[in-house]
Amino acid sequence: MDAVTFRFTVDGMEVQATEGQSVIQACDAAGIYIPRLCHHPDLEPAGNCRVCTCNINGRNGAACVTPAVHGMVVESNTPQLTGDRRAIIEMLFVEGDHPCPYCVASGDCELQALGYRLGMVAPAQPYQQPGRKIDATHPDIYLDHDRCILCSRCIRASRMEDGKTVFGFEGRGIKMRLNVDAQGGLGETQMAAIDKAASVCPVGCIVIKRGSYRIPNGSRRFDKSPIGSDIEAKRTSRKS
Repeated sequence: MDAVTFRFTVDGMEVQATEGQSVIQACDAAGIYIPRLCHHPDLEPAGNCRVCTCNINGRNGAACVTPAVHGMVVESNTPQLTGDRRAIIEMLFVEGDHPCPYCVASGDCELQALGYRLGMVAPAQPYQQPGRKIDATHPDIYLDHDRCILCSRCIRASRMEDGKTVFGFEGRGIKMRLNVDAQGGLGETQMAAIDKAASVCPVGCIVIKRGSYRIPNGSRRFDKSPIGSDIEAKRTSRKS
């Protein structure tokens, strides 16, 4: 049986969707990029970061967890939403420690790339400089907790893709942080470098040892193309 299709609009553009798709999935397929951080196409959506928040039928909602519905009206690219997203990115920068010029993830970091795309110049809030520890107990992976943005990608990947429970959150509010299921650190868990959880981090928190500079600066994902350009290229190819 063929899947049921329908249409809705995003910023005045008509989008075709399939029953069961979320707003962000339908927009990705149509070549319309909605900024996001916690969302990953291979993982169940969580709606944690709120960067993908859009105005949907007059009310704000996260595009990654909102089902697409026939006739819905979505606004994404507005000054208000861009400002809200930029404020979220700024808060993530000041709540952690993100030294972009010398970070191993520079050029491949989605937080950094979103800062560029959204026009972030300098955060208005003071840096908190939390000074969290680096966990280097694993032979192949290290965790830099200062760069974690609490997106939960690694948690979802470990549980749903790897069949493990390596990661979780502890604490609440500003004191929330990523933890592992072993008192001795990551080295005492079942984590492996080939796990899905090791490859989905959007920033420089989960890093594979001895592989950080195999792709040199200047040749990484976002060094030459803005974040989201791969999605927007789908719309360009349809027009040509």
